[in-house]
Amino acid sequence: MLSLKQNEIVPDGFSVLISEEQISKRLRELGEQIAADFNGKNPILIGVLNGGFIFLADLIRYINIDLEIDFIRISSYGDQRESTGHVKVLKPLSADISGRNVIVVEDIVDSGLSVKFLENMMSAFNPTDLKFATLLHKPSKTVANIKLDYVGFEIEDKYVVGYGLDDQQLKRNLRDIFIIQS
Repeated sequence: MLSLKQNEIVPDGFSVLISEEQISKRLRELGEQIAADFNGKNPILIGVLNGGFIFLADLIRYINIDLEIDFIRISSYGDQRESTGHVKVLKPLSADISGRNVIVVEDIVDSGLSVKFLENMMSAFNPTDLKFATLLHKPSKTVANIKLDYVGFEIEDKYVVGYGLDDQQLKRNLRDIFIIQS
């Protein structure tokens, strides 16, 4: 059930796809898996801005090992609801990832082109290990040859908002993930 305040910013035509409780439960599972996989390795998690910051912030609270974070900002959507297929870096990494255990944290993977771009770019820095985590994956839309190591939820090809995912920079602050009914 949505709180009154959340309900005020959820327009008609939005339906809950994944609840706050389901997200929290899945993040705990992913955090435990990452902690087990990287125990004693001090990984660096790279959050992909803007959408991935909420997922990253909540995920690291469930990873009970030492870790570092950094951020990169890329764009492949512009003001569109579909990826343009052209990826550009808007904010580069600050950290040196050479010889590091790296986990790139994305909010959503659809075509996979952004992940492929990040994989190629970050591999050039010779990390010891390069893994990818995503909250949401749309397998039916994935065209690039990619490997996702940690997936929160696989979803159908629907336009979703909330929990960091936006609609023209709005609705990121919703606690649940919603489908927008057109």
